[in-house]
Amino acid sequence: MARMNRPAPVEVTYKNMRFLITHNPTNATLNKFIEELKKYGVTTIVRVCEATYDTTLVEKEGIHVLDWPFDDGAPPSNQIVDDWLSLVKIKFREEPGCCIAVHCVAGLGRRRGAFNSKQLLYLEKYRPKMRLRFKDSNGHRNNCCIQ
Repeated sequence: MARMNRPAPVEVTYKNMRFLITHNPTNATLNKFIEELKKYGVTTIVRVCEATYDTTLVEKEGIHVLDWPFDDGAPPSNQIVDDWLSLVKIKFREEPGCCIAVHCVAGLGRRRGAFNSKQLLYLEKYRPKMRLRFKDSNGHRNNCCIQ
């Protein structure tokens, strides 16, 4: 079995939303990658880079793969942002406890200081397009601004 010599996945949790930021697997490391996804309860992968693996095995495990590529080091297009917001809103309402995985080519953005000037400028100018409303375990409404 091929070894995965990549940084470990990073789980980001906020209220009832869970995201897994992970590396970009290859066909040779796909079985180990699927094991990791299942360990975190991933139901959807958002692939923001060019394809480096066949999604057949992933889909066979019940994990949906969405291809929303954009240039490495650049901010996503408005369409990708809109698609992302819709995905997050729907997934966490319809599948409480699920996890959405996201990966680019190398996952370098998981490291401190990895944002470049284009990305920082995008974040400085970004204005939220929607707020998610969730009820916590006590029935109280919570608002969450998502990008």
